[in-house]
Amino acid sequence: MYRNPQPSFRRKTLVTAMMCAALPGVAVAQEDEPTALEALEITANRGQEASEATESYISGSSTTSMKMELSHREVPQAVTVITREQMDDFAQNDINDVLEGTTGVTVESVETDRTYYTSRGFDINNFQYDGVGMPAVYDNVQGELDTAFFDRVEVVRGANGLMTGSGSPAATVNFIRKRPTADTNASVTLTGGSWDKKRIVGDVSGAVSESGAVRGRVVAGYEDKNSYIDRYSNEKQMFYGVLEADLTDTTLLTLGHAVQTSDTDSPLWGALPLFYTDGSATDFARSTSTASDWSYWDNTQHNSFVELQQELAGGWRAKGTVFRLENESDSELFYQYGTPDRETGDGLLAYPSQYDLDVEQWVVDTYATGPFQLANRVHELVLGASWSRSETVDESRYGQGIGSPLPPLNEWDGNYPKPSFDNGVGGSDWTDRETATYAAARWSLTDQLTAITGLRLTWLDNKGESYGNTKESSYDAVETPYAGLIYDINDDHSVYASYTEIFTPQTEVDINRDRLDPIDGVNYEVGLKSEFQDDRVNTTLALFQTEQQNVAEVAGTFAGSADSYYTAVDGLTSRGVEAEVVGDLTDRIQLFAGYTYVDIEDKDGSGARSFVPEHLAQLRATWEVPAVDGLKLGSKIRWQSEITQEQGVATGGPNAGETIVTKQDSYAVLDLMASYDFARNWNATLNVNNVTDEKYIESLKKFGASAQGFYGEPANASMTVSWTY
Repeated sequence: MYRNPQPSFRRKTLVTAMMCAALPGVAVAQEDEPTALEALEITANRGQEASEATESYISGSSTTSMKMELSHREVPQAVTVITREQMDDFAQNDINDVLEGTTGVTVESVETDRTYYTSRGFDINNFQYDGVGMPAVYDNVQGELDTAFFDRVEVVRGANGLMTGSGSPAATVNFIRKRPTADTNASVTLTGGSWDKKRIVGDVSGAVSESGAVRGRVVAGYEDKNSYIDRYSNEKQMFYGVLEADLTDTTLLTLGHAVQTSDTDSPLWGALPLFYTDGSATDFARSTSTASDWSYWDNTQHNSFVELQQELAGGWRAKGTVFRLENESDSELFYQYGTPDRETGDGLLAYPSQYDLDVEQWVVDTYATGPFQLANRVHELVLGASWSRSETVDESRYGQGIGSPLPPLNEWDGNYPKPSFDNGVGGSDWTDRETATYAAARWSLTDQLTAITGLRLTWLDNKGESYGNTKESSYDAVETPYAGLIYDINDDHSVYASYTEIFTPQTEVDINRDRLDPIDGVNYEVGLKSEFQDDRVNTTLALFQTEQQNVAEVAGTFAGSADSYYTAVDGLTSRGVEAEVVGDLTDRIQLFAGYTYVDIEDKDGSGARSFVPEHLAQLRATWEVPAVDGLKLGSKIRWQSEITQEQGVATGGPNAGETIVTKQDSYAVLDLMASYDFARNWNATLNVNNVTDEKYIESLKKFGASAQGFYGEPANASMTVSWTY
């Protein structure tokens, strides 16, 4: 079936015309006499300084919103950068830890090994590696993605369709890899912690040729841990190698490859029932698991890239990237569905299944960026094109015994006979192709006023089948315009405004297993950005509003399956406020503080997506103790307001016929850390998490006919000893 874009995707012709008119190939300077322009002094720069070299909580610039390297105040959107120093201080060893500590982001852990992320009330499905966007196949991460390979993580909140193709209004997450250093550096970190956690990571970098023209880096690691959840354990192996070569004084070639395995035994597929048949809430021990003793979920990610960067005349730079990402998943899983009786605990049923997934993605991205002069002022331009292909193959083999009654969870020990998986088979095999061209200009209108305009044209083509149904859709030259203004009030303060259109292809399917049409909408943002303490402290205050049509919402589960189908919801509006303070308050105090308020309404003005907290706050800080050289103390607190989820109707007891609402009260999680340089090149860091032993449900995001959930980690601790050279 061929689908043309909806008329709304080709709307705003005036805006599009303005974007095109703003590009220098179209604009013409209206001057009668030629004007002698001032000479440009160009300083070559092959990239910003790595955050690991600064040992700071702030980063000098970011590239996520555009291919230009823009400072904090030059981006007309809210941006958070989690630096290497922050990750190391608080042992943020996986991406869930990092994003959980990011302003305005919620980590929706619906299971132990499948995670969703939201920002400003909507699912995050824009991910980049070093500024190269990866088309979304699924809007979740399977397995546990480690942070050992990354120098920092940049998060641009709000729509970012110019660089990613998908103008999702949530956020764009950009993973910035570690790169080789000219000087020889090495480190080894050893970690031991609660539930038999063992971890080792080695990192070696430096020149591999006598001239220093060829540089390399290798990061390798291993982690093995049990869990507070019964029978659950996880083992990770990580390797990353990257090589840089100066082919000439102006040409840089980079080759890299990373592989990570994340293998788990007895993972949660689905989670714990959150209510009884009478509508009352369950309250299981945090260690309770629905997994069988034979279940497993193994995930492997291969990530390869080639980059060629060329410095050109006049301060211009061209860069091309070829990127391959493959995710493989192999699992035998055990799901428990149904609603237990409050008195007997009976009512849960078995659902065993084998599931294999292989997603292979190729991305080619090429662009050129540099300054140009027009009307006696210097501006910047980016011109680029990208192509991607994603091939997805998965297969479900259903086990014998689906629907068999199970004992109450307080008697369940995981002992269930492993069945044969020959009770039916289903699967998918489809290919997504995307081609895009984009252009963006940064206009120096006056010494204080800067404008950013951009336009992306995207062609999408999807073919294949999913569980017996043919999939085919096509969208031609979909326009995603972008516009922003930044006004420098003085040397320390800027106000900004930005506008972005939203075009988000969806992977969710309806009851006929047809993909829903793309989300359509607009995103507005205004804000104030400031710098203090000689630019060592950055602050952001942002107001945002997003209007969306055709947003996917869970409508039920397919008959005889644990898979969900969706319906499109029109008229969702998200508006709110974000505030962030980050930086080095003094030579001894580093701070990160963030707050988000978000209000989500449907077309009738009623509250929507109540599983997203209305208020979310982050605060973490470290203090280098003056009286004890080498001692650093720190704390981290994360607080969120109440969340709820409607779960259907009670079928028994005095509340029969009434709507069931699961509620997680507001809560705060407090972590503490202490770090001490006990000898030259040696450091020991103690991290104690959830000090108050707060019990809370990880997520109430709808998953299936009703939301299941499990509890966050109880109080735990780890000790890391590191050696650096």
